[in-house]
Amino acid sequence: MEPMTAGRIAAAVDGVWLNPSENTPAVTAVCTDSRSLTPGCLFLPWVGERFDGHDFIEAALDGGAAGCLCARVPETLRDDRFYIQVPDTRLALRALASAYRDQFSIPVVQVTGSVGKTTTKEMIAAVLGAKLRVWKTPENYNNDVGTPLTLLGLTREHQAAVIETGMNHFGEIEYLTEMVKPDVAVISNIGDAHIEHLGSREGILKAKCEIFSHLKKNGLAVLNGDDALLDTVAVPFPTVRCGKSERCQARIAEIADYGVDGIRCTVITEKERYVLDVPAPGEHMAYAAAIAAAVGEALGLSREEIVRGAASYVPAGSRMRVLRLPGRRMLLDDCYNANPQSVAAALEILARTDCERRVAVLGDMGELGGIKNRAHYNMGALAAMLGVDLVFAVGSGELAGKIADGVALSGGSVLYFPTKEEALPELRRQLEPEGTVMLVKASHAMKFGWLVERLEETKTGEQTIKRYD
Repeated sequence: MEPMTAGRIAAAVDGVWLNPSENTPAVTAVCTDSRSLTPGCLFLPWVGERFDGHDFIEAALDGGAAGCLCARVPETLRDDRFYIQVPDTRLALRALASAYRDQFSIPVVQVTGSVGKTTTKEMIAAVLGAKLRVWKTPENYNNDVGTPLTLLGLTREHQAAVIETGMNHFGEIEYLTEMVKPDVAVISNIGDAHIEHLGSREGILKAKCEIFSHLKKNGLAVLNGDDALLDTVAVPFPTVRCGKSERCQARIAEIADYGVDGIRCTVITEKERYVLDVPAPGEHMAYAAAIAAAVGEALGLSREEIVRGAASYVPAGSRMRVLRLPGRRMLLDDCYNANPQSVAAALEILARTDCERRVAVLGDMGELGGIKNRAHYNMGALAAMLGVDLVFAVGSGELAGKIADGVALSGGSVLYFPTKEEALPELRRQLEPEGTVMLVKASHAMKFGWLVERLEETKTGEQTIKRYD
């Protein structure tokens, strides 16, 4: 973050500086958690359903914060710290990030979508990084806290930014887009994620299209051209559709699948032909690569830079991370999150993996509303139909139990456990045989990353199990 004085902050958030002083130092960071402060930062107390950050203002100031925003003013003001009063700290953070973003004339790419937002963001950043110094959303900072904090991380050194934005209710993407003010708006696809709150895929489409609400007048829309719902979108901006369809302006002409080693895809635009080597498994990666090529081309990158950037892609977090173990065994760590579309893609990767034995560890998927029972049953049925040798269904009887039913009634072999702790000993035993590949996939709330960490230890154990054959 570039230095901001207390006076500039107060003006940006339309706040009242309660104890102005000429000796107040500028801040170079904004923190919302008093437990992890940057010395000299601005502390912004966040108000949640079960906590109020205003209760920790004094601790934050003691911990090194230079000052704070506050909707609830402390009884006593310290002379060595500054206090800026605002009506709402959440809205103040958005206003601050919006004003700060306005200082930068660099191209900003905003990414949303039901599946693959982070993958697409990382691929675009990798491609642009072949030429430009790129700032990108760290980790999963894609909500009403993370997005403004990401924008406040911009510095004069950056030449482009790729900002990921997520949502689970109407109005959230518009709220975030108002501060991002993108030059390029990207939608990766429309799926079933968060359908519980949005009612239907059409509702999800409407919510995702809020990304165009503050796209700059000369901006560019980049869409998945093979998505049936996105195909209905017409916006008053130049639009590039990416996919296999002949009408796509960035057309995926060929895909060579090298299993867990990645893919090679050919993307053809009006200007160029790109042969892209992507070091991550799954044919769905071709869509992220095509979108990144379209964005790179629009921002003036050469063919060589786009090819080099795609080859430098590295998966973020637990997103189809390949962990190689002794004895030709592998873990496919894809447990960052899950929805019907991403689970299907992961199972297809597992099914195409060259190995002696395939095991899938599948858990609950959240926020699916009325389709949850059918979606979990279909997940299990698909695993059986793809020839997965053994499925572990781990989680609630209501959801993971449906996975088990889908596997068993489709002729597959499945073990059900209500918790990951109960499943672990048998998982370790099933991972022992040489040539075994094990996929681990569930919604983030299931915390299956814990399982991956334990499985890397490759120990064995015994457990009473419930078997469906």
